[in-house]
Amino acid sequence: MQHREQQIDYILLTILGCLFIFSLIAVYSGSGQYTLDDSFFFVKRQVIWYIIGIIIMFGIAYFDFELLDRVAIYLYTVGVGLLLVVHFFGTTKNGSQRWIDLGIFDLQPSEFIKIFLILQLGVLLSKIGENRIAFLASIPVTLKIALYSTIPFLLILIQPDLGSALMIAAIAASMILVSSISFKMIGLLLASGVGMILSLILLFQYNFELFSKIFKPHQMGRIYGWLSPNEYASDYGYQLKQAITGIGAGQLTGAGFNQGVQVQSGKVPEAHTDFIFAVIGEDFGFIGASILITLYFILIYRIIAIALRSNSLFGVYICIGAVGLFGFQVFQNIAMTVGLMPITGLPLPLISYGGSALLTNFIALGLVLSVQIRSRDYMFSDNN
Repeated sequence: MQHREQQIDYILLTILGCLFIFSLIAVYSGSGQYTLDDSFFFVKRQVIWYIIGIIIMFGIAYFDFELLDRVAIYLYTVGVGLLLVVHFFGTTKNGSQRWIDLGIFDLQPSEFIKIFLILQLGVLLSKIGENRIAFLASIPVTLKIALYSTIPFLLILIQPDLGSALMIAAIAASMILVSSISFKMIGLLLASGVGMILSLILLFQYNFELFSKIFKPHQMGRIYGWLSPNEYASDYGYQLKQAITGIGAGQLTGAGFNQGVQVQSGKVPEAHTDFIFAVIGEDFGFIGASILITLYFILIYRIIAIALRSNSLFGVYICIGAVGLFGFQVFQNIAMTVGLMPITGLPLPLISYGGSALLTNFIALGLVLSVQIRSRDYMFSDNN
């Protein structure tokens, strides 16, 4: 039996480089309405965040991820503790209390708890092994997963930050789906999720008074704007209406770099952060948007390929958690920009301007690369 360490995945790094270029172009074009004095203000800061993120990514990549199974519970506890600090002492912006003011920058713990949750669930699920376990044996495991996921989910939901809360659910769901938990239990969980969604739809249709008590006023506004953007074009549906108009104006090839009328006129709010896909759609059209989505598909494919080659169950679950992290963010951000999903404020990973979210993405990629570097190829022959 022979083995060798894998070299770092250069295809994944190439995809990351392409996304970096996309990010700088889109941030520059989308932030013009906010940077009258220095048009490169946000671009320069994004470059700094990228440099910091890449350094962290490579540092984590060459750190043995297997050692993290010993400290995962402590990292998770610290993450929950930071969420509690946010709840009692956090900084409030735009009606949401999500940040801790560190002076130099604002820390958003809801981003980092996603990584800590991936590690903790990875430890828990890897302990049950590869073989499918029975339904009764799945119950305590499922309850532990529910406990670990529900605590940060609720703490983030009351900030309020529905987008990040849904990310917690998406990460847990993606890891459960590939786990060794009983198919009956997985089916029961899926049925419960579908049942909750159907219940909300029925409440909206037949008992709106109760439905409106479940969601906060600003969340109800987003639902109005999502379902009827034309009717609420002057308030709740303004962001969505302007984003759709901009993407539609881009048509096949786009208006050209920094030439989008909707974005450059300032009609698309948060164009360099949450609605950056509208910038790409208007400036570079269907072709540019398709190239970006293709890059994401390749990124996720490479992470799945690394998971399939991993000899460590813990490593597999880390990769699957990363797939859930990136996959849901990409889907939700693009879907909300084109009106397929309600607006939740999730950034477009590795593209949107920002610090905490970008660092979280790089930490996830660093863990994936750590798994890939430490995978082994085993070759069997008659001579061995």
